[in-house]
Amino acid sequence: MDIQILQKELQDQQPRDILKSIYAQTNNIAISFSGAEDVVLIDMACKLKLNPSVFTLDTGRLHPETYQFIQAVMDHYNININILTPDPTTLQDLTLKKGLFSFYKDGHSECCGIRKVEPLKKHLLTLNGWITGQRKDQSKETRNSLSIAEIDPSFKGCDGQLTKFNPLCNWTSEDVWSYIRALDVPFNTLHQQGYVSIGCQPCTRATLPHQDPREGRWWWENAVNKECGLHSNS
Repeated sequence: MDIQILQKELQDQQPRDILKSIYAQTNNIAISFSGAEDVVLIDMACKLKLNPSVFTLDTGRLHPETYQFIQAVMDHYNININILTPDPTTLQDLTLKKGLFSFYKDGHSECCGIRKVEPLKKHLLTLNGWITGQRKDQSKETRNSLSIAEIDPSFKGCDGQLTKFNPLCNWTSEDVWSYIRALDVPFNTLHQQGYVSIGCQPCTRATLPHQDPREGRWWWENAVNKECGLHSNS
C-alpha cells in the first residue's frame, strides 16, 4: 500500500466515505475505542454495515463512568468490544516496587507503558491496520501534524508495517458533538462534568472553557509530554 497515494485519495473525503474506502482496501483492521470520537466512528461503521472489530484498553484505573460507557456502547450497537488488559505480573512488580501513584513523582510514562502501551503493542501485532478518533485540534502541541492515513511510527502489524487511519483528524470538537447530539450516540457522562479528554481516574481532571483539551491530562507535567505513548506523530 502506497501511503502517500492513499492519503491523497482520502484527504478530501468525509469521515463516512473514508471509512468505506478503508474497509474496501484494507483487511484485518480494528477501531480503537476510548472516547466520544471513537463512538462516532463505531456509529458510522455500524450504519455502513462494515461489521467493525473494536478494542479498548482497560488499565484497571478507569473512572466508573468509563466502564459504564463501554458497556453502554456494546449494548447500543449490539457489538462485542475486545477489552485489553495489562500483564498482571509486570503490573504487580510496578506496584510492589513503587506503589499505586508513582506517576506523580516520576512521570506517567512507566505506568502508561505497562497499562496501555504494552497491551496495545501486543494486540496490534495481530492486525494490518487500526483506526483511531484522533483529531488535530485535540492538542496543538502533539497532534497538529496528524494525517488521515499514515504508517504508524511506533508499532508494528502482523505483516511488519502497520497502517494507522485517523478519519476524524480534520473534524473539530464541535463537529463531533453535533454528530453525537443529532444521532443520539452514547457518550461518557463525565463530559457533562467538564471532562474533555478522559483517561485514567488519577490522571484526569475537568478543564475550564477554552483550555487546551489535554490540560486535564497529567496536569502536573510539561505540555510536550501529554501523550501516553499510544500515538506518536513524529
